[in-house]
Formats: sequence, C-alpha cells, structure tokens
Amino acid sequence: MDIFITIGIIILLFLIFIIASAVKIMAEYQRIVIFRLGRLAGIKGPGLVFIIPIIDRVIKLDLRTRVIDVPKQRIITNDNVTVDVDAVVYFRITDPQKAIVEVQRYDQATSLLAQTTLRDILGQKNLDELLSQREELNKSLQSILDTGTDPWGIKVSAVTLRDVSLPEEMLRAIAKQAEAEREKRSRIIMAEGELLASAKMTEAAKLYERTPIALRLRELQTLTEIAREKNLIIVPGGEIGTMAGIAKAVNKKVE
Repeated sequence: MDIFITIGIIILLFLIFIIASAVKIMAEYQRIVIFRLGRLAGIKGPGLVFIIPIIDRVIKLDLRTRVIDVPKQRIITNDNVTVDVDAVVYFRITDPQKAIVEVQRYDQATSLLAQTTLRDILGQKNLDELLSQREELNKSLQSILDTGTDPWGIKVSAVTLRDVSLPEEMLRAIAKQAEAEREKRSRIIMAEGELLASAKMTEAAKLYERTPIALRLRELQTLTEIAREKNLIIVPGGEIGTMAGIAKAVNKKVE
C-alpha cells in the first residue's frame, strides 16, 4: 500500500512539474522563439503561452531598445591625425525569428559591426569635419549600421559619437591656431575703425574749410572743454596752432 502511495505522489509531482513547465507568462515587451524537435515552431507572446515540455526548446527575447557602449577606437583621420573615438549605439529587435535564426549572437554581431563601421567611416574624414560635423556623422553611421543589421531583424535607431580625444600636441596646436585667428580678427577690426575714422575726419576738414564759422564754433567748444581740466595749459599760437590751421593742413595733406 505504501508503495502505491509513493508512486502516486511521484506521478502527481511529475504532472505538476510538467504543467508548470508547459505554461509561460510573457510580458508585453517579451517574445519567445519556439523550436520543436529542432524545427522552428513559431514566435509567441505576450501573455499566457503554452509549450510542450521536453520536446520544445524556447529562447526568450527582449524587444526593448538596448544600448551598446562601443569600445574606444583609435582612428587615423584622412589628414593623418590619430584620435580616440567613443560612441554609443541604440538598437532593438524588430524580427525575433531573424535575430535567432540568421545570426548567432545578434548583440555581439551588432557591436563588432559598429566598431568596424566607426573606423571605416571616420577614417575617411578630416579632423575639422570630425569635430564640427558630428550630427551628420551620427546620421551616416546610423544609416549604414541599420542597413547592415536589417537582415538580422535588428533596427539601429541612433548612433552618437560620445567623445573625441585628441593628443596633447594637437590640443596645443589648435589652441595656437584659435589664438592667431582671434588676433587676426582684432587687427582687421582696428584697421577698419582707423579707415572709417580717417574718412570721417577728411569729410569734416572739407566741411570746415567751406564754412569757417563752423570751424570757429568748434574751436571755441574745444577750448571750453579744455578749460574744464585744471591741469592743462593752453598756449596760443599762430595759424598752425588754431583749428583753422589744422583744418587747412589736413586739406593740403589730402589734396
């Protein structure tokens, strides 16, 4: 009698194990790929899923967007500058069947493809393009990776160049170049200011020559402004020391 009870308990436990193994609950973002005796039986989920224990082999997949931190790649640009580039790739599974059947490890394959594509594309660019055209490079890398991973059922949604590290010598050279550019712009602005001031002074001198009374009024105004300073001395002189003499001298110089 005890033997039958023991056998019954064993059978009951086996049935409970079979039923528990046959029932799977998949979340909204999960899918399972089922292989029945080695053959692809289909994709199921989300919700309550029933499988055949022992006979069916299942592989669970997460359809949410995943992030790959591409290892830092040392790249030689088109103008022979060595830089270290760090990037991030965002991708998700769009076809679970292809992601399992067409490629052995879709995540590793996507990461290695991202590394080789990064070196190939950025190696064709100059340093200035690499630093100033990141948005265009991100879109180009995303398009190429998306095309390469499409047969695997993978959708690359974005690629971001996170960091571009330059050698110390190149950083000093760029700093010197930027300083030289700022000095060049400042000198050009000063020269343009001098040119504009000289043109206005020439026009004023011609105007004073045609209307001496205006020149006299300007002279009196200048003397009034000078008189406000207690530490200045006004020395009267001849024609050359007056405003009229200065205006005539300027006009002669212009002519």
